[in-house]
Amino acid sequence: MNASATPAVSFNDVKRAAEVLKGQVIETPCRRSRVLSRITGAEVWLKFENFQFTASFKERGALNKLESLTEAERAAGVAAMSAGNHAQGVAYHATRLGIKSVIVMPTNTPFTKVRNTRELGGEVILHGESLAESQAFLEEELIGRRGMTLVHPYDDPKVVAGQGTIALEMLAAAPELDTLVIPIGGGGLIGGMAIAAHGIKPELRVVGVESAGYPSAYAALQGDLNLVKGGQTIAEGIAVRNIGKLTIEIIRNEVAELMRVEEAAIERAVGLLANIEKVIAEGAGAVGLAALLSDPARFAGRKVGLVICGGNIDSRLLASVLLRQLVHESRLVSLTIDIEDRPGFLARVAGRVGESGGNIVQVHHERLHAGTHAKNASLELLIEAQDEAHAEQIIGDLQAAGFTVRRGVGGMEFD
Repeated sequence: MNASATPAVSFNDVKRAAEVLKGQVIETPCRRSRVLSRITGAEVWLKFENFQFTASFKERGALNKLESLTEAERAAGVAAMSAGNHAQGVAYHATRLGIKSVIVMPTNTPFTKVRNTRELGGEVILHGESLAESQAFLEEELIGRRGMTLVHPYDDPKVVAGQGTIALEMLAAAPELDTLVIPIGGGGLIGGMAIAAHGIKPELRVVGVESAGYPSAYAALQGDLNLVKGGQTIAEGIAVRNIGKLTIEIIRNEVAELMRVEEAAIERAVGLLANIEKVIAEGAGAVGLAALLSDPARFAGRKVGLVICGGNIDSRLLASVLLRQLVHESRLVSLTIDIEDRPGFLARVAGRVGESGGNIVQVHHERLHAGTHAKNASLELLIEAQDEAHAEQIIGDLQAAGFTVRRGVGGMEFD
């Protein structure tokens, strides 16, 4: 951290934002997690920004920007470019304040996000195949011709200051925190929180977390944008190719280190938050925990604050993540078993699995596999077990009964 540099957003800006937001956004809970602390070896505190009305921290920055507008700017309305949480935050608070909002989204935006934004009062314009094309239209048509005010998702001092209020609340709830682990997309969240945290506790360590495919802050600091490879990620909220110009300077001055996390760690973090904390976190909201799971030694013994920055995850994606988690933990096991194609053999297999304490949740009886003898059949089973040891016990018991068992080769394999 370069303490001599003067950031474009000050600690006083964040404190003023807190006064503006008071009573208009939820002061979300910040609680210690005993189980996650045991799993990671750190003392883990969670800030539940997924409890906001739109299930995202984005409301804070959007509202702080909206409240800064002049009467003339309010009358002209605001414009935003987003396919996610920022769109809903702008639409919700603009409508609440009586300000017209127009949100530009790419034409391939899922209809659920379009509908949600419209239901919150925003006018949605679908334009372009990418956010870059949407932004070009917004700048030319809405700002240039209609005179609307841009509410940028991250590269705006008012937005950054609004996001920083999260750190004020966290350190009020848990003043003993010595580390904050914060997601990085465009950089607004970590920028504001780092300034706020260091205004209260200069020695506090701020760690930024990016998805492995979108290390936009790391790439900018290294001067090599080719490091951002892109690709699929469940952390769509931080899948940003270009970090903000304002926010990268704050990161350069205020953030101690950057980490990159892989998809498997993000999936596991989403699953743990659902199963242990009983909360729904989107991928971007789980990357802080993913960082602790990826490198527990780095945080061992430290008092770490994590921000669950959003909970907007597609229900089918969440279901897939949770099922895959069961597979990784050997609580769901796919087995292929060769049997004679005669009456009673399926019942014998089912009986043996039941005697071993397993539960068959899906079965497929296949006679037409190319490698199967004409007098035999192949059973593909999806079995519920307690853990890896129990799964191995079930397999061993089936083999002891004379069955040939292959694991994870059937059509019901999950990973």
